[in-house]
Amino acid sequence: MKVVTAIDSFKGSLTSLDAGKACANGIRRVYPDADVIIRPLADGGEGTTEALALGMNGRLRTVSVHDARMRKTDCTYCIAGNTAVIEMAVAAGLPQLEPELRDPLETTTYGVGELIADAINEGCRDFVIGIGGSATNDGGTGMLAALGFGLLDKNGNPIALGAKGLRDLVKIDDSDVIPGLRDCRVRVACDVTNPLCGELGCSAVYGPQKGATPETVREMDGWLENFAKVTKEKYPTSDMNYPGSGAAGGLGFALREFLGGELISGISLVLDVTRLEDYIKDADIVITGEGRLDRQSAMGKAPVGVAKLAKKYGKLCIAFSGAVTEDAVACNEVGIDAFFPIRRKIDTLDEAMDTKNASRDLSDTAEQVFRLIKSCGQI
Repeated sequence: MKVVTAIDSFKGSLTSLDAGKACANGIRRVYPDADVIIRPLADGGEGTTEALALGMNGRLRTVSVHDARMRKTDCTYCIAGNTAVIEMAVAAGLPQLEPELRDPLETTTYGVGELIADAINEGCRDFVIGIGGSATNDGGTGMLAALGFGLLDKNGNPIALGAKGLRDLVKIDDSDVIPGLRDCRVRVACDVTNPLCGELGCSAVYGPQKGATPETVREMDGWLENFAKVTKEKYPTSDMNYPGSGAAGGLGFALREFLGGELISGISLVLDVTRLEDYIKDADIVITGEGRLDRQSAMGKAPVGVAKLAKKYGKLCIAFSGAVTEDAVACNEVGIDAFFPIRRKIDTLDEAMDTKNASRDLSDTAEQVFRLIKSCGQI
């Protein structure tokens, strides 16, 4: 029997590979000789760097850059061959900031540019960048400044970092961008379709959760619209309404228009980079899952991406989860043949999320499911 596991992390409890190992332990109690192939899974958000580092046989590199409030911080990214995997949130993420420092007028993506620059210096020319969880609304201008772009005011001076600097932008100069940047391929894990500006733009939709007031939202939206206008003067094909341009406070716009980035759904990008399809082709059973399965899972989250690949090759797809909601039945309609919660008894949340408990429960649940498969003589 050949089984492929591709399980998203049970956040705060099990990593993607830990979950796969726990599943494998349960399966081998029933099928001792089973060939269980454990593949990493993530959706472009938290945990993507570690998952892809393992999935691509890469190495982790830690460098000192600036966080969203320009404080020095150590950030880790992955290098695999000439590919760099970066999560923007490690340098400019909302969770990294104390509540009193969450102010999109001040927060910057400068550290993201520093990470990209370091990877280029390390020889990377292929980039996979996850842009979820940002604390910023600067349109990616901080990143651009770190990469050598000149974002200038009427006097020819660099604008201030943070969204507040955009109010003074009148010119863009790309004559001093760092060497090697123009040779890079950039793929962006982006699961939102917001335009840069307007009612559905980044300022209006995401600004408040980053500390913006109603007045600040209106100001930032106008400044970003001006940024898009100045950008179009420099790059006539730019499009502030392209789906995903508003991701990460406009970082999606900067990555696409200035770095030639391709905005791709997070799970599609991860599945492509880890070549999961190559492993599923010859499998008998595919196992996926995540910490919580619900209706949202059926709307394009990681386990459903795995299930769609399984169905492409007619494979049985089973999911395990720490928690399951009533509306998770929607997952059955998009390729998951059956799903199983792993909790064995009533526990506190802390007990349920304890790594040893979660690993044991996942192994035990996998064992019972595969005992049923064996008794039915299906494999």
